[in-house]
Amino acid sequence: MQFPSHKLATLLTALGLALTAAPAAQAVDIKLGHVLAASHSWHKAAEGFAAEVKEKTAGRVNFILFPSSQLGSEKTMVEGMQIGSQGAAIIGSGSLQPVDARFGVVELPYSWNTAAQAYKAYDGELGAALEKIGDAKGLVLLSWWENGYRHITNNRGPINTPADLKGLKTRVTPDKMRLDTFVALGANPAPLAFGELYSALQQKVFDAQENPLSIIYTSSFFEVQKYLSLTGHVWSPASLVISKATWGRLSADDRKVVKAAADHWRDQQRRMIAESDAQFIAQLKEKGMQINEVNKAPFAAAVAPIWKTYEVTYGPELMGLLKKYREAN
Repeated sequence: MQFPSHKLATLLTALGLALTAAPAAQAVDIKLGHVLAASHSWHKAAEGFAAEVKEKTAGRVNFILFPSSQLGSEKTMVEGMQIGSQGAAIIGSGSLQPVDARFGVVELPYSWNTAAQAYKAYDGELGAALEKIGDAKGLVLLSWWENGYRHITNNRGPINTPADLKGLKTRVTPDKMRLDTFVALGANPAPLAFGELYSALQQKVFDAQENPLSIIYTSSFFEVQKYLSLTGHVWSPASLVISKATWGRLSADDRKVVKAAADHWRDQQRRMIAESDAQFIAQLKEKGMQINEVNKAPFAAAVAPIWKTYEVTYGPELMGLLKKYREAN
C-alpha cells in the first residue's frame, strides 16, 4: 500500500512531533535517601515533600524514599550524588565536609543562641554562600532543614562540666571539626558511621555519643545509654540535596515546583523539631534516662580555641557571614 506524498509527509511530521514530545512526558524517578529512622521528622517531611512534588508536577517528578541508611552512609550518598549514581538525599550538613572543608563552618560549637538565629543565616547569605560551593561540586542544595541542638549521652554518669568528659570514649560524626571539639572538651572521641552506632553502644565499644533529642529517641538510644546531659554544644542544619546531573533532567517549571516544595517542607520539618523537643525529654525520662541541665559557659570557653584554629580553613567570607548573623538580634 502506498500513501500519497502529501499524506506521507503529514504522517512523518506527526510521528516526528510525537517522538520529540516523548522524553518531556517521561516521568523522572529520583531515589532520595537518608540515614535516620522512618519515624524521624526528616522522613515525615520528606514524605510530604515527595507527595507535593508528585501532585504539582502531575507525576512527572517522583521522589522515592529510602530511610535508615538503605542507600548507604551519608558519605556514600554524597559521593553517589556527585557522580550521578544517586538522585537526592537529606544529609546532616557537616557530612558535606569531604566535598569541601568549608562546609565545616556549620559545625562550629556554640555558634547560635537560638535556632531562629540559625534559620536567618542559612536561609540568607550564609546558606547562599554554601550553596554556591556545593553547586561547584555537583550538588544542588535545595533547602536547609534542621538537625537541631546536639547533646551528650553516656553510661558513666551525668556530664556537668568538661571535666566529666575526661577520657570518655565518645562516638562522634566522621569529621575533623567534631573530633577536635571533643578533644578540646577532654573526651576520647572516635568517628563511626551512624548506621553502626546503636550496635557499637550496645556492645560497649563506646561509652558515649552525641546527637539531637529527636535522633536519640527515634533511634532508641535510651535502650543502650543511661545518662543524657543537655549540653547543646552544636546547632546543626541538614541539607536537602539533589545531584546536579539529576537537577539538569528536570524542566525549568518542574525545578520551580521542587524548590518551592523543598522550602515549604523545610519550614514544616523545623516546626516538627521545635514542637517535639519537650515531648522527647519527657519520653526519654519515661524510658528511664537520667537527664540533667548544663551550664554551657564552661563548655563554650573550653572550645573557644576551635574558632581561631578554623578561621583560616573557612575563610573571611564565611566567618564574616556567620558572625554577622550571630551578632544580630
